[in-house]
Amino acid sequence: MDIRELKSRFNQSRDYSTDDVNALMDFVKKAYIYNEISIIDYRNLVRELEKLGAVVPEEPIHSLIEIQD
Repeated sequence: MDIRELKSRFNQSRDYSTDDVNALMDFVKKAYIYNEISIIDYRNLVRELEKLGAVVPEEPIHSLIEIQD
């Protein structure tokens, strides 16, 4: 799968198209988690999206487990 096919799948799934690489990255991650794409496609797409400027948002990690000292 390439970026063009990814955009097509995104468009079919969401009923709109986008060139936002971060939205496409989220879509790729979800597709991989739900076993809709292979690990090879996932790695290749992530690599390509990162080259195009996609980044993982830096949000604080909130754990459901409290660490006690």
